[in-house]
Formats: sequence, structure tokens, C-alpha cells
Amino acid sequence: MAEITFKGNPVKTNGYLPEVGTKAPDFKLTRTDLSDLTLKDLKGKRVILNIFPSLDTSVCAQSVRTFNERVNQLDNAVVVDVSKDLPFAHARFCSAEGIENVISSSEMRDHSFGDTYGVRMVDGPLAGLLSRAVVVLDESHKVIHTEQVPEIGQEPDYDTAIQALK
Repeated sequence: MAEITFKGNPVKTNGYLPEVGTKAPDFKLTRTDLSDLTLKDLKGKRVILNIFPSLDTSVCAQSVRTFNERVNQLDNAVVVDVSKDLPFAHARFCSAEGIENVISSSEMRDHSFGDTYGVRMVDGPLAGLLSRAVVVLDESHKVIHTEQVPEIGQEPDYDTAIQALK
């Protein structure tokens, strides 16, 4: 279990992020149009998985905005936002914010993403939600960078995630 903090208090996740150099586990998430999204749907694309607890927090919202802006600098790359927020919340947020360059997705139907990627918080006030993390995949979906953000209220290292794809 990874140990992170929420407002300075220790919180554990259910596991660890996939190791760099390994093949990323497949997943099944729900898009804003209620269709399924799997890793296989992103075949041949470089992927940044932007994982977070909820769009209803300022840091999570900022990570979506920042990756939306930064993904334009990359060729053949896509950012997939992942949280337990319902697809309707993702759609509403993206519409209100003019977010068009990311794929928003939810664990609404299939709850295995958080378990498989080791990001489900198992204790603390946000237990059951996903921790803040970034996983970067190359075109063959090999893991080339990971970041388990140590404090939930902290933004991820955008520069390092983007640099991993350059």
C-alpha cells in the first residue's frame, strides 16, 4: 500500500501504481456519453492518465484545466481524466470550462480501475475515492512514468509528465 496524506494526515491506497517498464493494465471506464472506454480504444496513442478524487475540488479541477492546455503541445497523445465522479459531472465541468482536449471518464459502472492501478484510498475521509496520481504510457501502452502525488491537496508534476512524452 502506498502511503499519502490528506491535509497532512496519513492515508493508504490499496496498492501501488504500475511499475515503469511494465505493460499498463487494461481498464473499462465510462465516458461522458455513457459509452465504455478501454485502453484498447486508445491503441497506438500515447496516454496520460490524470487520476484524481473529484472534480468538485479546486486542485482536481486545475489538473484537468492544465492537462487540457498542455496536451496540445504533444503529437499522438491523449489525456484521460479518471475519477469516481459521474459522467454527467465530467460533462458539465468540461462544458462550463471549455475543456475539449481530454477524455473524461468515470468508474461509474466498473470499479476495477482504482484497484488495478493501486489508487483507491482505503482509509481517511476520502476512503473509496481515487488518489491523485499520473500514469504516462507510450504508444504500445508500456508505463514510462508514474507519480503518486504525496499530498492529495498538491497538484501533480505536469512538466515531468509532459516531458516523458517528448
